[in-house]
Amino acid sequence: MFENYRKFEYDFEGRPLVVESGKVAGLANGSVMIHYGETVLLCCATASPKPRDGIDFLPLSVDFDEKLYAVGRIPGSFNRREGRPSDKAILTSRVIDRPVRPLFPKDLRNDVALTLTVMSVDPDCSPEITAMIGASIALSISDIPWNGPIGGMFVGLVDGKIVMNPTAEQRAKSDLQLTVAASEKKVVMIEAGANEVDDDTMYNAIMEAHEEIKKLIVFINQIVAEIGKPKFDYPSCELDHDMFDEIFNFCEKDVMFALDTDDKTVRDARMQPIQDAILENFSEKYEGLDIMLPELIYKIQKKIVRRWLLVDKKRVDGRRMDQIRPLDAEVGILPRTHGSGLFTRGQTQVLTTCTLGALSEAQLLDGIDEETEKRYIHHYNMPGYSTGEAKAIRSPGRREIGHGALAERSLIPVLPSKEEFPYAMRLVSEVVSSNGSTSQASVCGSTLALMDAGVPIKAPVAGISCGLITAEDGSWDTMTDIQGLEDFYGDMDFKVAGTHKGITSIQMDLKIDGLTPEIIKAAFNRTHIGRDYIIDEYILKAIPEPRAEISKYAPKIIQMKIDVDKIAAVIGKGGEMIKKITAETGAKIDIEEDGSIYILAVNPESGKMAKGIIDAIVFEPTVGCCYNGTVTRIIPIGAFVEIAPGKEGLVHISKLDTKRVENVEDVVSVGDKVTVKYLGVDEKGRINLSRKDALADNN
Repeated sequence: MFENYRKFEYDFEGRPLVVESGKVAGLANGSVMIHYGETVLLCCATASPKPRDGIDFLPLSVDFDEKLYAVGRIPGSFNRREGRPSDKAILTSRVIDRPVRPLFPKDLRNDVALTLTVMSVDPDCSPEITAMIGASIALSISDIPWNGPIGGMFVGLVDGKIVMNPTAEQRAKSDLQLTVAASEKKVVMIEAGANEVDDDTMYNAIMEAHEEIKKLIVFINQIVAEIGKPKFDYPSCELDHDMFDEIFNFCEKDVMFALDTDDKTVRDARMQPIQDAILENFSEKYEGLDIMLPELIYKIQKKIVRRWLLVDKKRVDGRRMDQIRPLDAEVGILPRTHGSGLFTRGQTQVLTTCTLGALSEAQLLDGIDEETEKRYIHHYNMPGYSTGEAKAIRSPGRREIGHGALAERSLIPVLPSKEEFPYAMRLVSEVVSSNGSTSQASVCGSTLALMDAGVPIKAPVAGISCGLITAEDGSWDTMTDIQGLEDFYGDMDFKVAGTHKGITSIQMDLKIDGLTPEIIKAAFNRTHIGRDYIIDEYILKAIPEPRAEISKYAPKIIQMKIDVDKIAAVIGKGGEMIKKITAETGAKIDIEEDGSIYILAVNPESGKMAKGIIDAIVFEPTVGCCYNGTVTRIIPIGAFVEIAPGKEGLVHISKLDTKRVENVEDVVSVGDKVTVKYLGVDEKGRINLSRKDALADNN
């Protein structure tokens, strides 16, 4: 039935990688069903037959489509079906987009869609890496123009040893979560989270991953040789070279003057009359010039900026290639937040706040991996005014989610454990001004906000970016702390965050076909020097160490632990007891299954009161000890005394006083406060108390 069915097998780090083609999704330009262990994805690449009009970019979409049936779960939503992609799915889509996008022809304008559907998940075989490999194969065997293939590898560091594609058990104790994508000759994407891993170890892990990826690419090329389709022709969207040269010569000096400033606002103002002059002088000669103008201006500026960087070693704002823009760091900006920090680098400014909450306020996750919640959350917002644009606020896009996750990953390795600091933490970075590398500014702002909030982080973290400029003859140079134009017209944005000790995160964006080992080493060197400088000269001078106490507006936590069999008594029937405690004290109470209790209250006295009530509920008296109690009832043979909430015992009439007692009422009345000795329980489990013995002890 399936005439074109083909099956290919490869041993990928000790586990079978199986690629099937020609069985499903036959109408896609390229499709494969890829198995890695018991992880299975359907990877499809499709392209529109015609280019999209009126655009100057490749309209590529990459979707990592998580299906909860892949892990045997029914979605928790009201409709019981998958809805908006999880943050993890969005981040995986970005990780695959970044190495794939630069390998398309620069003038391709056809819509291209990569749909990577997760159908089965084996915890030991990463669906993210499987998706990247599947995407590469689907594109490579399709008729869509693409200069692949690439391969991907996940790398761990377990007990000091580099491990390729670690199992779930190994990942749980790994000090490194590194994803590497590479072509046969160059590394095209790096993404990492790490527990302060040093530069050399990180470099070695990347190089070892590349060596393994080279072997994988041989396997992919074998598949392409057998079933690959010829690439289709497409109309080139390149600008007319004669037109470009004529207009470039016309405005070159004016554009050079316009770009020669470190103020984005001034630069934009200078460029406007230049654009008007181009339209005025060339519109009649070149039809449709108004539509082509944005791309034309982009290429004119790009040519000038790249020439400055490569030939003249001149940066737009006059800095040296290793020089960071003017910096500033402040804390305590907002009086009522639990912590706040403002970090400024040139015209990039990020204001980050820290909010502390109960562990029960940790974010719940509903995805295909084993992580179900996180107590540290970082959100990143970039409103229109930050770039001088007039646009309404919208919900966060993929870029905002990606930048927030990068900052989050950067700080996690230095956070205190739940036992040391039993709080959920939410960081929000508001980009109030943007001119390059806002994600790394949010890393620095997060360190400031956490320290200002009194979170005892292990070490301050700073982030910095490194740019790259390359020439056709193979020459290149890197630059520290790229601003907007250098990012826009350069070839790389290599972002590294870390402490003095080592790296905590990496994210690399490329516009070329890959990096050589020498470029990677140079980037590590520049970013290491940069982050050390920021930590020593700005972060630690703004706040030398985390504040000794949390904000007076933050909830204070009292920790206690009770026997598991006492949990029901504290909660009460239908939650009646815990609701009563909360109502009386105003404190918030979280109880965990192991008997750990966390009491949160802005007012410390409220927390102490709640603890006192819980202590009383779980109280177990000791035989022979004396306790203060209250008379609750009187009967002819004695008085009942409550020595703790729910713990009431009988003081027999013979035990009421040191002398003979005829009537109980002669000695005590309901409501009296008395001291009694605990004698134990009788055969029926009733508590026996003695006022007589307590009086004798006092005498």
